[in-house]
Amino acid sequence: MRVVSLDGEQLGIMPTTEALEIARKGDLDLVEVAPNEKPPVCRVMDHGKFKYQHRKRQQKQSKQHQAQLKEIRVRAKTGQHDIDVKVRRARDFLTHRDKVLINVLFRGREMAHVDVGQSIVEAIIVQLEDIAKVEKPPRMEGRRMSAILAPKG
Repeated sequence: MRVVSLDGEQLGIMPTTEALEIARKGDLDLVEVAPNEKPPVCRVMDHGKFKYQHRKRQQKQSKQHQAQLKEIRVRAKTGQHDIDVKVRRARDFLTHRDKVLINVLFRGREMAHVDVGQSIVEAIIVQLEDIAKVEKPPRMEGRRMSAILAPKG
């Protein structure tokens, strides 16, 4: 004798042959879910569909986002609207859990105006402070000033 359930509905205790008959009529499988119980518990279900859904759940749980380092490049002469567009792009990167590297590039005589580049980086950091934290503060490295922002939380 076995206890059989169909879509969560208890059908009760019945002989194995009767349970198999119910499964065949519904074009389903009779799956033993608790063999150690008295009487053993079986379930009428589509076993192939169950295995497929179980595999999909496992794959979804195993997927983890690998944080990437996305780069935003600006120059000391870059206009405010262009910087705003780049900030919007950086915001997208941060909401997708990626880190953002802000680079201000200097060429030739622009090296005399490092303070302009510093103010650009600080303005970008201020615009993004609601969703980002500064992982590496702005620092000159040769002819470029860079800072790294990471998503909060």
